[in-house]
Amino acid sequence: MSTTELLDPHAGVRSWTQRRTLVVSCLAVTLVIASMAALYTSLAQISIATGADHTQATWIVDGYTLALACLVLPAGALGDRYGRRRLLVSGLLVFAAASMIPTVTSSVDWIIGARILAGIGAALVMPSTLSMITTAFPPGASGRAVGVWAGAAGSGGLLGLIGSGLLLQWWSWQSIFIGMAAAAVVLAAAGFTLTESRSTAPTGLDPFGALTGVTAIALLVWSLISVADRGWSDPYILAGLAGAALATELFILTELRVRYPMLDLRLFARRGFGCGAASLAVQFLVTFGLFMIVVQYLQLIMGYSPLHAAVAVLPMGIAVVGLSVLSSRLTARYGLRLPTIAGLTVLATGLLLLTRLTTESGYPGVLIPLSIVGIGIGLAAAPATTAIMTDADIDMHSVAAAVNDAAREIGAAIGIAVAGTVLATGYGASIAPSLPQLPAPAREPVAHSLAATTQLAEQAGPQAQPLLDLARAAFLDGLHQTVFVLAVISLVAAAVFVFWAPGPPETPRPAGTVPGGPRILHLLRAVDHPRRSRKAWRIRRP
Repeated sequence: MSTTELLDPHAGVRSWTQRRTLVVSCLAVTLVIASMAALYTSLAQISIATGADHTQATWIVDGYTLALACLVLPAGALGDRYGRRRLLVSGLLVFAAASMIPTVTSSVDWIIGARILAGIGAALVMPSTLSMITTAFPPGASGRAVGVWAGAAGSGGLLGLIGSGLLLQWWSWQSIFIGMAAAAVVLAAAGFTLTESRSTAPTGLDPFGALTGVTAIALLVWSLISVADRGWSDPYILAGLAGAALATELFILTELRVRYPMLDLRLFARRGFGCGAASLAVQFLVTFGLFMIVVQYLQLIMGYSPLHAAVAVLPMGIAVVGLSVLSSRLTARYGLRLPTIAGLTVLATGLLLLTRLTTESGYPGVLIPLSIVGIGIGLAAAPATTAIMTDADIDMHSVAAAVNDAAREIGAAIGIAVAGTVLATGYGASIAPSLPQLPAPAREPVAHSLAATTQLAEQAGPQAQPLLDLARAAFLDGLHQTVFVLAVISLVAAAVFVFWAPGPPETPRPAGTVPGGPRILHLLRAVDHPRRSRKAWRIRRP
C-alpha cells in the first residue's frame, strides 16, 4: 500500500477512527464553506458601518473565496508531501487568527485583507478533509462517506447563513468573525486526535506551476469583479483577461513538462474526473452567485431580518443534503451523465422561475424556485465528487481532493464575481436615467446601492418612499438579469455534458461466459433437431 495510514489493526478501533475522521472532516469543510456565505446576511450592515460600495462589498465576500480558490491546489500537493492532518490543523489556526482581525477594526481595506488571509488558512484545510476520508475508508465504504462529505459541503453555505443570522439577532456583524474563530480553534484541537496520512509516492515541489495557476485565477476574478466599475472596454480589464489567458497557457505547459507537477493534467483525460470537476464548478458558480442576490432580496425588498432571511433559504439545504446521500445510488446505476444533466436542468428551471420575482411576490415566490434549485444541486453534487475521487489513484487522493475543492472554489469565486457584476451593472443602468431628476443630496446614496438608499429612507421618513421604490425596481432589474445569466450557464453546461459525461458503468460478465452464449447454445440445439431448426432460426433471426 503506497499511502501511509497509522490505523489500529483492530476492527473496532478502526471503525471509531473512521467515524472520528468523518465527523471532524465534515465539520471542518462545513466551516470553510459556511465562511463563504456567512457574511451575506450582514453585508448590508457591513456596508453601512464601513461605507463599502457594491464593488468593495463584493471583495469582502470574494477576497476569501479567491484566496481559497487560488491556493487549494498547492495545498493539496503540500498535504501529500508533509501530511494532511498537519495542514488541516495549521490551516484552522491561521483561519482563526485572521477571523479575529475584523473585530478590532472597521477599515474596509483591513477587512478585505483579513478575509484573504482567512482564505489562505481555509485553502490548507479543505483538500485535507476529503483526502483523509478517502484514505481512512476502504474503497467499498468510501462512496457513502464521500456522499456525507458532499452533503456537508453543499449545505455549509446555508448553515453559515443561519449561524450568522442567529448571531445578528443579539450582536453586531463582528460577532460572526468571533464565532468563526472559536469554531476553528475547537476543530483544530479535535484535529490533533486524527490519524496522520501522507503519500509515499515520489513528490516534488512545483513553484512555477503554483505561481502561474494562482496568477490565472486571481486575474480572472479581479477582472470580473472590476468590470462593473470600469466596463468591458477598459484597458485594465482587457489586460487582466489577457493576462489570465496567458497565465493559464503557461500553467498548462508547465504542468505537462515538469517531473512532479502540482496537478497531473492527464487526469482530466479521464471523462469521469474531468466532467466531475466541471460539473462542480458550474454548481458552485450558480449557488454562490444566487446566494449573494437572494439574501439581499429577502432583506432589502421583503424586509426580513438576517435570521429570517437565513431560515427562508433553509429548504434548499434540506433538498441538497437529502439527495446528496441518495444520488450515489443513481451514479452506480446510471453513471455520471444522467444525474448531472438532470441536476443542472432542474437547477436552471428554478433560476428561470426567479426571473418572475416582483416586490409583491411574497415568500412562496422565493421558496418554490429555491427548493427546485436545491433538488438540482442535490442530484448533481455527490456524483461529481465520487467521479473525481474514484478516477484518481489512491496516491493522488490529496491532489484529487484539491481538484474537487478547487473546482468548487473557483466556481464560487467566479459566480460571486459574475453575480455581483451583473447585479451592479443592471442596477446602475436602470437607476441612471432617474438620477438627474433627484435632489442633489439623494443622488449619491441612490446611485450607490439599494442598501444605502434603504438607510436614507429610514432617516428621511415617509417622504423618501418614492426613492426607495425607485431603487427597489432597479435592484429587481439587476436580479432578473443575474438569475437569467446563471440559468443560461447551467443549461449550456447540461448540453455539453450530454456528449461529454460518461454513461452507465459496464456490468462485468460472469467468469466463463462468452458474448452471445445463450443464443449460440440455442442454435446448436436446433442443429441437433433438424425438424425444429427452421423454426428456431425464424425466432432467433436478428
